[in-house]
Amino acid sequence: MTHNLSSPISEEAIRELKVGDQVLISGKVFTGRDAVHKYLHDGGALPGGVNLDGGILYHCGPVVLKDDNDEWKVTAAGPTTSIREEPYQGDIMRQFGIRGVIGKGGMADKTLAACKEHGAVYLHAIGGAAQVLAECITKVRDVHMLEEFGSPEAIWEFEVKDFPAVVTMDSHGESLHKDILAKSEDALAELR
Repeated sequence: MTHNLSSPISEEAIRELKVGDQVLISGKVFTGRDAVHKYLHDGGALPGGVNLDGGILYHCGPVVLKDDNDEWKVTAAGPTTSIREEPYQGDIMRQFGIRGVIGKGGMADKTLAACKEHGAVYLHAIGGAAQVLAECITKVRDVHMLEEFGSPEAIWEFEVKDFPAVVTMDSHGESLHKDILAKSEDALAELR
């Protein structure tokens, strides 16, 4: 089933999603990688103008350049590996009201518990499709902490239209990543 989501998203809309559902996201999306997660986890404050409540955080280090009109243009925006944020993600979701995290590769038990408790989902985006996903970004609304963290680690604020992803961890405690790992371990045990 495909769901159209508009960010910011209500908890009720998130609780309707199940593992395996496809989503098309429109609205505001913020990027955040290692530097941002550690900074926030260690007590750093969000910069003015950044409101993650009900929002989506994208594990992405986009390639963003200025065009001839001195406007930011995203040329690549593929997901980065999410598991690196596992020590921080659940706490940050609860603290800032994040309803969705986009990345690749999935996350583990701490994040899954936060999804269930807080009403959030993990959304898997297709790796290797950075240019295709960049086409879903209609506008760079702003960039925050660019000088502190550099371009790939900054908080980019995007306007997106029909950004595709798949729910692989839902707010009901289900994780496609956990299921696949268990099946893989069973298959490997049979080969031994």
